Amino acid sequence: VQLQASGGGLVQAGGSLRLSCAASGGTFAGYTAGWFRQPPGKEREFVAALRWSGGNTLYGDSVKGRFTISKDSAKNTVYLQMNSLKPEDTAVYYCATGRPIMSTMRSAEAYYHWGQGTLVTVSS
Repeated sequence: VQLQASGGGLVQAGGSLRLSCAASGGTFAGYTAGWFRQPPGKEREFVAALRWSGGNTLYGDSVKGRFTISKDSAKNTVYLQMNSLKPEDTAVYYCATGRPIMSTMRSAEAYYHWGQGTLVTVSS
């Protein structure tokens, strides 16, 4: 499976962006789709995840209530709607797939297909 993330850019604080991640050479079916981010000079961190079958979602504490992960099965695409953006949301955002169990859904090591990343910059 190859993942292509897009939708990043420069936005002012308080604004919104929607990231997309399209899968090719395979589908998200049977997998969990995840979004992670890596702020400048920091470690990669969990943002959100969605179980393709069943639609269960999980969010990182810093984005809960502001970000929404969703899917379009027909387009084989997962989205990350980001609202009320803050300067601390500035990061390279990565999409990924894997088959983590519930206790490992926040762990990058549980995902084995990764997209190339898309840069989100939030200005103050």
